[in-house]
Amino acid sequence: MPNTHGVRLPEELTQRLTVLARATKRPRAIFFREALERTIEDLEDAYLAETAYEDFLKSGEEAIPLEEVEHRLGLAD
Repeated sequence: MPNTHGVRLPEELTQRLTVLARATKRPRAIFFREALERTIEDLEDAYLAETAYEDFLKSGEEAIPLEEVEHRLGLAD
């Protein structure tokens, strides 16, 4: 069974969504779902990368320059 979530939207966005729904004769929920499906992966990548970077900074671990990683992996020219 699908989950239902409440979302507060600015009036302008609500109006745009309503116009789109009427013009396409589709429920607004379809556009919410599609928008999330199109953007959730990018949001996950961005926020999880930010968290991982913050954790790295807190760890005090030393960064390895890209050139050194390439050399260790035999990828250097």
